[in-house]
Amino acid sequence: MHQPWKSLAFLVSLFAVLALMAFAFPKEGIVINDNLALHFPQLDELLKPKEAKTDISKILEMADNIELGDSVALEKMDSLSKAAEVKDSLPKLISTIQYRNVSAISAFFNALDEIKTSSKSIRVLHYGDSQIEGDRITDYLRMKLQSQFGGHGPGLISLMPIAQSVANKVVSGYGWDRYQTFLGKDKRVKHSNYGPTACFTRFCNYKDISDTSVVISTNVTITSNKFAGSNNVGYTKFKLFYGGAQLKTWCEFYDGPALAAADSLEAGGNFRVKEFSVAPGSTQHELKFKGKDSPDFYGVSLESDKGIYVDNIAQRGSSGTFFQRINSAQLSSFYNYLNVKLIILQFGGNTLPSLKNKEMVTNFANYYKGQISILKKIAPGASIMFIGPADMSVKEGADYVTHPLLEDLRDALKKVAFESDCAYFDMYDCMGGKNSMVSWVDQKLAATDYIHFSPQGARKIATLLYASLLNNYNNYKKNKK
Repeated sequence: MHQPWKSLAFLVSLFAVLALMAFAFPKEGIVINDNLALHFPQLDELLKPKEAKTDISKILEMADNIELGDSVALEKMDSLSKAAEVKDSLPKLISTIQYRNVSAISAFFNALDEIKTSSKSIRVLHYGDSQIEGDRITDYLRMKLQSQFGGHGPGLISLMPIAQSVANKVVSGYGWDRYQTFLGKDKRVKHSNYGPTACFTRFCNYKDISDTSVVISTNVTITSNKFAGSNNVGYTKFKLFYGGAQLKTWCEFYDGPALAAADSLEAGGNFRVKEFSVAPGSTQHELKFKGKDSPDFYGVSLESDKGIYVDNIAQRGSSGTFFQRINSAQLSSFYNYLNVKLIILQFGGNTLPSLKNKEMVTNFANYYKGQISILKKIAPGASIMFIGPADMSVKEGADYVTHPLLEDLRDALKKVAFESDCAYFDMYDCMGGKNSMVSWVDQKLAATDYIHFSPQGARKIATLLYASLLNNYNNYKKNKK
């Protein structure tokens, strides 16, 4: 027969043991090795009230209304955009693009003004870490900008992407490998010609080709997604960027099932372009290569004659501190050819876990100032916008809370951006500020790692970012008259 007092006694005993462990367990935990430590919630952590969750309902409502074209929501964003020109901090309702002087963004806005009458397309390069992987955030900016200012195609695509994009699918054939410098220089590579993505691909290893008769045949297929927006297709040009081969490489271009062109890719050089025409409505393309040596392939670009292109350059694990490792002359040639008018830098999240104190935060921000200086010299005609880190939660007892140094990093990066005459978008503030990531996870707008947005969350952030960019542009045009 069940005796309730025994169950009660067991529970009381269990809680007493747990309370004793919470009292006696070292606060710093028991270190097993460099990568493993045992922790147990402290008694005061178990007893203290839970932190109130950040209310993000107004932010999500504004994002939804903006995407639906609600004029009232846009007017609210517009008023904040005007304030952003003169204020370093904004109401917590929403963050907008900020700058100390309009010169920080004027090169890009002037290019937008002239795009309808210009014979050249313009480029936005969106560099970032895994927050933008798979074309997240970038895809919405591209779709909205192209719908307003023209342009067809997703722009730059790697022949061996780390993660597949929503805009296109890439299937690489035999022998392909990736060489990157955004996580540190690849020791297999003896040069610094990595191109605008800080990464290139090859279909064979670096080797001495003088004593071999081995000819390698391989291919790459790229398929554009018709459901990624009407402007994602309809492009008319397929451009292949390459360089560095020891010998010529035979290349065939198939537009759909038909062989559309065949020619040799030149040897030598660190910046070469091979352009192919795309038939109307075509969305699948194949490159077939044959040769004893592979060029360094910096990627392909799907584009049309005019308009705007927004390139997603996602660099998983990167802190964004790699520009000094790329041949500046080559990078300048690329930027000039692409007619880059805006460079977006979205970094900070990968650096945060390695920062131990405020001094390290300041040192990193100052080091990043050097990266911006490099870009300013390489692309003097382009505006630069820094997107600060999103909220990132760490486990504190039984709760998830904002990383203790996140706001310090945000403030330091914003200061550096302003000092370097760059624009700044405060993504942390845009999310709702302190402890907002927990609310985004609860709404399934962020992953349970409490770091990355879900596709739905990335769309919300992209909506707010684009609305702020557009309103700043509209204000610029009004003030320019």
